[in-house]
Amino acid sequence: MAKVTNAFDTYGAKGNREDLSSIIYNIDPFDTPFISAIGRRNVSNVTFDWQTENLPTVDGSNAQLEGFELSRATATPTVRESNVCQISSRDATVSGTQNTADAAGKAKEMAHQMALVSKALKRDMEKILTGTQGKNAGDATTARTTRALESWLSTNALRASDGADATDANSAPTDGTQRALTEDLVKEAMQTSYINGAEPSILMVGPVNKLQVSKFTGRSATQVNVGENTVTSNVTIYASDFGELRVVVNRHQRENTAFLLDPEYAKVAYYRNFSRTPIAKIGDADTEMLIVEYGLEISNEGAHAAIADIFDTNAEYA
Repeated sequence: MAKVTNAFDTYGAKGNREDLSSIIYNIDPFDTPFISAIGRRNVSNVTFDWQTENLPTVDGSNAQLEGFELSRATATPTVRESNVCQISSRDATVSGTQNTADAAGKAKEMAHQMALVSKALKRDMEKILTGTQGKNAGDATTARTTRALESWLSTNALRASDGADATDANSAPTDGTQRALTEDLVKEAMQTSYINGAEPSILMVGPVNKLQVSKFTGRSATQVNVGENTVTSNVTIYASDFGELRVVVNRHQRENTAFLLDPEYAKVAYYRNFSRTPIAKIGDADTEMLIVEYGLEISNEGAHAAIADIFDTNAEYA
């Protein structure tokens, strides 16, 4: 169909107003399942401590003579544990002109940028706290690092034959040959935890291994009512012989390890909570920094378990 002769169109127009949505679309994830699940505490020093203890060993032959003379037992001391706080920060710099501009979807550019970096900083913390790094007290040229979750776990850690626990508080565990995450491994971890007195309630895995949990054989025998147009293959609760586990997927933890957690026995310790600080102005631009100083308290590492050295890509399960 031909165009009407001399009809003025948008191609030649110079004064049409733009149409820019006031909504900014961002799908980058900023959830922090580990930090959200555990507790928090404030500390008054960059090095912070707590105590653990264990009951004396069970005595299956505890029978005494009538009128027996007491043989005094050795007292059970506590164990003092320690970690350090590390500093993490993010910042944003915006020109004076841009911060004055009427930007679509934003009240002020700096406020918007600081909202973004606050989410980014929390993601950084999630990855750090669930990672493998050991404790480093730091010095004038080396930043302090807090001992992360994987470095703590040993009592109930299931590793490949060539994997190894961290040798001390300053070390990371040694990765071994990867194997599939299986239901038998989860059962073994729960049994080991139970024998050692632990009662984990969360199974936290990466996205790849969340798919494997949903394929456990126990799932195939489960009957659920769903709509005729619904297919369900998701496992959110795993009921074992030794307690139930709520299955949580974590985008930011390593795929190589599945954690069985008791949230009551883990805390983020804050020496300095999140604070927003203007940085000295240079020229016609403003810089603001978001900073936090924090560490990880594993109140008793025996309360948790780990299944280490598992596949970290879908290709390995194909």
